[in-house]
Amino acid sequence: MHPGDPHCAGGWLQHRAKPLGSLCLLDFANIVRLTNSNALRLPYMKYKSLSVSRAFKALVLLSTLLAVGCSAGRDFVRDVPLANTNYAPQSDKALVVFMRPSILGGIQKSSVFDIVDGAPEFIGIIPYTAKAAHYIEPGERRFMVIGESADFMDATLAPGMVYYAIVRPRIGFAATRFSLTPVHMGDLRSEEFAEWYRKTPWVENLAVASEWAEKNMPSIREKMDTYLPRWLEKPNRPELDLADGVDTPYQLPN
Repeated sequence: MHPGDPHCAGGWLQHRAKPLGSLCLLDFANIVRLTNSNALRLPYMKYKSLSVSRAFKALVLLSTLLAVGCSAGRDFVRDVPLANTNYAPQSDKALVVFMRPSILGGIQKSSVFDIVDGAPEFIGIIPYTAKAAHYIEPGERRFMVIGESADFMDATLAPGMVYYAIVRPRIGFAATRFSLTPVHMGDLRSEEFAEWYRKTPWVENLAVASEWAEKNMPSIREKMDTYLPRWLEKPNRPELDLADGVDTPYQLPN
């Protein structure tokens, strides 16, 4: 892996970091903010979290920066201006918001796909501590997230409704793996979800992200073919249900 890889943290950190030689130094204020926040907590199913000490959080962050450095080349996402983040439901489409609140695994970007007729269609790259919106045809869907491996989530979506899913990092062998966790109706009322929503700014993918997906499609399909049969053997597969949708986008509590 190298800083030009779209799964590398360097390109995304470029927006928030200052280059020094071949490395990146994150602003000290941002290090303090991240190490004191829950952005470094690892989300699990049912929104259980593994807390780690602030010292370890800082070590993880600084180690990532030193190991990866900054990409001086292409960037794959951009921040969405606040004025353009009113993602309203459409009467004939479902809206799925993919959120990645944890900084763990930040050395890799996660890429999300919609499997259509057995083939992966690129949705976007979701960097850590960010979220992205995706309008999609309603009905039964199967989503895939790619890291070191592939993992999946089924969904039954209604038109005009908004759904939420968490991109969750997991420990892999040589790199980070990811899973997709559905956000159920009851989870939308939790304080933890509100904090994750608050700390994940909106991003949108640039054209170079789609070019990367097209170039790497053979590898992406190979991972899908390898891991999907294993996933289908699991008894309790993650799924977004019709009842998990809301007709108005989530609003942070006062």
